[in-house]
Amino acid sequence: MGIFERYLSLWVALSIVLGVTLGLWQPDVFQVIANLEIAHVNIVVALFIWVMIYPMMVQIDFSAIKDVGKNPKGLVLTIIINWLIKPFTMAGLGWLFFNFVFADLVDPASAQEYIAGMILLGVAPCTAMVFVWSQLTKGDPNYTLVQVSVNDVIMIFAFAPISAFLLGVSDIQVPWETLLISVALYVLLPLVAGVFTRKILNNDQGSGTSEHTVTQLLSSLKPWSMVGLLATVVLLFGFQANTIITEPETIGLIAIPLMIQTYGIFLIAYLAAKWMKLPHNIAAPACLIGTSNFFELAVAVAISLFGLHSGAALATVVGVLVEVPVMLSLVYIINHTQHWFGPSNA
Repeated sequence: MGIFERYLSLWVALSIVLGVTLGLWQPDVFQVIANLEIAHVNIVVALFIWVMIYPMMVQIDFSAIKDVGKNPKGLVLTIIINWLIKPFTMAGLGWLFFNFVFADLVDPASAQEYIAGMILLGVAPCTAMVFVWSQLTKGDPNYTLVQVSVNDVIMIFAFAPISAFLLGVSDIQVPWETLLISVALYVLLPLVAGVFTRKILNNDQGSGTSEHTVTQLLSSLKPWSMVGLLATVVLLFGFQANTIITEPETIGLIAIPLMIQTYGIFLIAYLAAKWMKLPHNIAAPACLIGTSNFFELAVAVAISLFGLHSGAALATVVGVLVEVPVMLSLVYIINHTQHWFGPSNA
């Protein structure tokens, strides 16, 4: 394990501090970067995420994807957690905390908007960052790709009706442009780049891709992957530096049920994976997909439904701020409980 992975929590903590500091010091610069968007997808953040997940896409061997069907239980777990459990537990926790536990601390109108933002996060499972968490837990890259792809397909059909049902509104307009651009930037383009990289290596070797050559390439790219992650953290916290400083109490109130939801869903999924006797390299990404969120989609819908400065938009942003530190803690737990599971698939 290299120095980036060994001390990743420290680097992330420093990146958070750096992002907030730079955001307060040079707010105009971050505002310019924040405005570089297409359909609520920030181009600079997308670039850093692309750098982050490209090395993981190089690992994907399409000749091995056909074997995913031999172990469908990981896909079943992902689908059940993401679409039959997570949206409803998120809505329940939001309702419990902001209608009862925090009822005296938040006005009723704001409370309903915070709940709405939490619901939108709960109905949007992770697309891009899960490749990072999968790599950090030594997840099967081929299986992770299939898990993410299945979730993306389901999201196209299920996001609007589940959101509408839980929000109690009659019509949810899905920002298709945001959804499609995000999937293209975060999954399709780096995947194509990874495929072409393996093809080039294959041609250079004459017969069959040399795994030794791929390993060497990945070794040289891995530091850049971590740089992409840290740069993303700096930008995300820089964008929200003013909010973090001016509304720390509100952010704390929203963060509490979000953290309980994340750890709770992870616990449910992880125990289910152990009960289903999944190998570790399938169990890890299966659980992490359900615990992280597709925040671009959630933020875009919150803004379109409730407005840029609404409590719902703020709640989705808090989800972004909470996600990286919490997910790193789950990566730590997974890596230190690997012995609970059967041997990973080859």
